[in-house]
Parts: sequence; structure tokens; C-alpha cells
Amino acid sequence: MMTFRQLTCFIAVTALWQSTLCAAQSGAVLTTDKLANYATYFNSIDDEAVKNYVPNEQSIDWLSKNIPLFDCPDSVLQEVYYYRWWAFRKHLKETPEGFIFTEFITKVNHAGKYNAISSALGHHIYEGRWLRNPQYINDYISFWLYVDPKHTVQRFHAFSSWVDDAVYNRYLVNLDKPFIQKVLPALDADFRKWQQEKQLPGGLFWQFDVRDAMEESISGGRKDKNRRPTINSYMYGNARALANMAGLVQNDTLQRTYQQQAAILKKLTLDSLWNESDQFFEVRPEKGGFANAREAIGFIPWYFNLPDDKPAYVRQWDQLTDPAGFNAPWGITTAERRHPLFRTHGSGHGCEWDGPVWPFATTQTLKGLSNLLTDYKHQGRMTKQIFYDELLKYAKSHTMNGTVYLGEYQDEKNGTWLKGDNPRSKFYNHSGFADLIISDLVGLKPRADNVLDIHPLIPEKQWDWFCLDNVLYHGKTLTILYDKTGKHYQKGKGFRVFADGKEVARAKKLVPVSCKKW
Repeated sequence: MMTFRQLTCFIAVTALWQSTLCAAQSGAVLTTDKLANYATYFNSIDDEAVKNYVPNEQSIDWLSKNIPLFDCPDSVLQEVYYYRWWAFRKHLKETPEGFIFTEFITKVNHAGKYNAISSALGHHIYEGRWLRNPQYINDYISFWLYVDPKHTVQRFHAFSSWVDDAVYNRYLVNLDKPFIQKVLPALDADFRKWQQEKQLPGGLFWQFDVRDAMEESISGGRKDKNRRPTINSYMYGNARALANMAGLVQNDTLQRTYQQQAAILKKLTLDSLWNESDQFFEVRPEKGGFANAREAIGFIPWYFNLPDDKPAYVRQWDQLTDPAGFNAPWGITTAERRHPLFRTHGSGHGCEWDGPVWPFATTQTLKGLSNLLTDYKHQGRMTKQIFYDELLKYAKSHTMNGTVYLGEYQDEKNGTWLKGDNPRSKFYNHSGFADLIISDLVGLKPRADNVLDIHPLIPEKQWDWFCLDNVLYHGKTLTILYDKTGKHYQKGKGFRVFADGKEVARAKKLVPVSCKKW
């Protein structure tokens, strides 16, 4: 039974949800017909061994009410976009203590209460920030901050996390300041707990590779207290986010504290984790020196815009397209292919991060590449075409036995899912995809101010048309479309942006657009 406070909150959220849904229906360009067709197909190939809050029979209705719609000429990107939302929905679980999203669809021994695991929390929040009903992610964040600490065996710090960064980036979408005011004290306390647990006297953080959710790596070990680009980038991103959130609630002291923390962590990461001889951000083992292994975790600093905008750092990205580096037929490998220890830790027997393709890491690397192409002047050899090709390769990897599929990790040469059809691997909710379409490929860049900023990474002449519709952003429903001839959507030629059905920006070509009054 709901308390009066919970009932009041539920009514308010429901009212907001219904009002925004009405707004979405006015001026919409896309219908839910394609969504319904895809979901019907996905339902037909699923035995639905596990049913959570939204069973398959209700999936079309739930998705229609909650997700942005996407239309493009590439059938693979479009199908996987809807598949990932359909699969994400399968992990939504209602508990007596609020909604959560699971990682594994089946019960696993290392999970906490309700089968909750925190390793992909950042991915879940980034993905879920585009849902129209805010209650699901509100509850999920609150679960880890307020419910998990009450458990006898706490699981929140079982894995490294960029939760503060994700919470703030979600705020940039919905501008829910009261929620930030509510959770900021708990986030602040959590950061300090990480400092107590994992910060070394010199200022950098250490972590076991298994607690980075990246066990059996070339550079680490389950008992090795190494300084890693992962946790140090996460804590830098968290410190920046906490500074921004503190400024939002006008806590000047807390803002200065985290601005200083971010500056220190940035300097330490650049000074200590950049291996000049390898031109790569690398792990420093507990015993000293560098691990001398280029791994995909070296791209994570760009996820948070940590590296300076200098040619010296951007040269690292050359490894992304090098077949001896990270470029493999089925995706971005988790370690450089030239390394003598590449793929030496087994083959699907554990959770090897010594080279196989992991969607978790692919999501992080693509977000980092997007930031490089959007926010940096020095981009080296990286281009929008490279981003597009890698995103498409990622989409194409969602397959097994001729049907769309998402598992844990893959052989880089032939795409074999290394957990096979193990039920725990099916619908593995350990990465992101829809957010990469919305915020990176289409390029909707959430901001705290009222400037609407769109920086598409779709290569010139790649598509003649596309549309992202029903996007709830800053309380308005956005439609972002490009139509070369103006005949496909009947809204005119070129790149156009609508807010609640009113055109607010346009350009003749598919170029970055920005507007203040919308």
C-alpha cells in the first residue's frame, strides 16, 4: 500500500507523463507503426522465460508511451535501436522498494537484492534518461543511494561507477532540480566513501579489474590494486558532476571542493597514466611502471572530456582503426590485437577482457569518440565516417543464428557470443545503444541552459533523410529531421528542428545547429 507521500508523488509524475504524452501527439512526424511492427516481431521470437514489470504483450503500449521514435534509411541501425529499447524494457522490475533495472535477465549469485547489480548503472541512467516517465530512473537511482545501504550485504560499491556523472547528465535532459537537491547529499557522501576505500595517498584511485567489471584483463588481476584509467576517469567525471550539481543548488563550498577534486584528478591522470612511449592511457600496476598494454579502457578519459585538447593525446585514437590495434571484423576489441597476451585467458570460460568485443566497452569508446569529434579542435585522423562505421558495426553485432540478439561478449573475428545461448547472457543489459543514436549520431547535446544544441555525426551524403521524434527534452517534445528533397516527410528541405510542433531551427545541410529561443 502506498503512503500518502508516495501517492502524491505518483499522481504528480503520472500527470506530468500524461501531459507530455499529449504534447508528443501534437505535431508528431512519425507514428508508432514501425515500433509496433518491430516489437511484434521481437515478441514472436522470444520464449519470454522471464517476465518482469512489462511483459511482452504490453511492450508496444509501454514503448509507445515512453521512448523517442527513430526513422532512418539503414535498416540495421533502426531495428537494433528498437530492439535495444524492447530489451531494456524487459529488465524493468517493480519491487516493494521501487523500480529497478536488472543487468541479467536470470538470477545470478553475485547480484544483490532483487537481482540488482551496479556495474552498468551509468549505462542504464544514460539510456533511461530519454524515457518519458521519470519514475523508473528516479526509483532506480534512489534504490542504490538509500535502499542498498540498508541491506546486510551492500552491492553498490561492488563495482566502479560513474553514477554522479550519469545523474547530472540526466538532469541536463529533464531539468528536475528538486531531484538533484534530494540526492546531492547522498552522492556527496558516496564520493567520500570511495575516497576512503580506494584513494591512494598520492591522490589516484586503485581498483581490481574484476571490480571494474573487467576481469581477466591483460593489465590487471582480481587481487591487483592497480591505478587504472577506468576508476580515475569515473571519479573525475563524478567530481565535475558534483561541482555542477552543487552550483545548481548554490552550495558554493561544496562546488569549490569538487572543482578542486576534479582539477587534481585530471592532472594526476594526465601525469601518471599517460604512457608517452606507447602514446596511450594505461594501467599502472601496484609494483610500479606501466602495464605496457593498450586496452580499450584507455579511451575512457574522453568519455568525460578529461584529456587536454592537444595533438599528443589525440594520436592515441589512431589505434582505433589499426587492425593491429583495436579494429576487428566484429567490433572494437578490449585489448590491442598485437599484444602477445591477446586472447590468452580462455575462451568464454570466465569473463575475459583480454581482447574479445564487449558492448560495455564499445559504448564507452563510442561516447568518447563522439566527444572528441564534438568538443575538441584536435581530432587527428578521426572523422564522422569512422564514428558511423563503428556504430554500424556495433549494431550489426547484435545477431545470433540469423536473428537479432544481445549477449555478453563476442569473438572479434566471427561474432560468436562467447557465452553461447546461456540464459544469463540473453538480453544482457550491460551497455548502451539508444543514447548513442539520440545524443551522438543525431547529436542532441543536453545542456543546463536554454540553448538547444544539436551536433549530428551523420557523415555528409550518408543519408538522404532521417527523423528522431517524440523526444522529451526540457519539458518540450522535439522532432529532429533531415530531408534532402523535402518529399520524404513533407516538412521542407534540409535539416529542421521542431519543439512541440513549432519549427525552431533549420539549416540547408546536415550541420550543427544551435538556437536560444525555442
